[in-house]
Amino acid sequence: MLAGQAALITGASRRIGAQIARCLHDAGMNICLHYHTSEKQALELACELEKQRPDSVQPVAADLLDTARLDDIIKTVTERWGRLDLLVNNASAFYPTPVGKITTADWDQLMGSNLRAPLFLSQAAAPALKETQGSIINMIDIHAERPMRAHVVYSIAKSGLLAMTKSLARELGPEIRVNGVAPGAILWPENETSESAQQEILDRTALKRVGSPADIAAAVLFLTRDAPYITGHMLPVDGGRLLNI
Repeated sequence: MLAGQAALITGASRRIGAQIARCLHDAGMNICLHYHTSEKQALELACELEKQRPDSVQPVAADLLDTARLDDIIKTVTERWGRLDLLVNNASAFYPTPVGKITTADWDQLMGSNLRAPLFLSQAAAPALKETQGSIINMIDIHAERPMRAHVVYSIAKSGLLAMTKSLARELGPEIRVNGVAPGAILWPENETSESAQQEILDRTALKRVGSPADIAAAVLFLTRDAPYITGHMLPVDGGRLLNI
């Protein structure tokens, strides 16, 4: 069903983005792997996927905060495969911003990567997605609805991304579906979460265990391939974390 279709995934070189790329590629899609600074990982992933199916992957480097560059990213996909069927807005900055220490640089970085870039990239992709009756999937966060302590700007940005998902679903329908996936405890933030803090989170999670990037990728695949009548919704993939956050 997805064979020959084209997907653009931002922040696709590592962690959850890389697993989404593998999953969609396994389902038959051609993949445009966006990366910013992780060139080595992006090219290694591209090589891995190309060995499985030649001429199915296109790496593209870009700073998504450079709004003038976004049209070129979409053009890269459409010139390579003649179409765009899916945009996954996955790229995200994440770090704490406790009140009293928030700077304008924090605001620009966190709001830029988590909200501004997804909006303007979605806008740039909309004409191509309308031609294919495609879809947009935004990587949100369970903390869009329940803010994370000491992560004020990040929580605001993800809340905005949830609102953007609903708004774009109205604006871009009926041709384009727009949904979101909200991970819970999937991959711990690098160098930030102690073992005791991790255990505390898992103790308040209904399934009492950490999830995996494959769980997120499966949700993306579901919304892309198996949910033609779902739009404007956020799908939590959190092991029941929102029940007791």
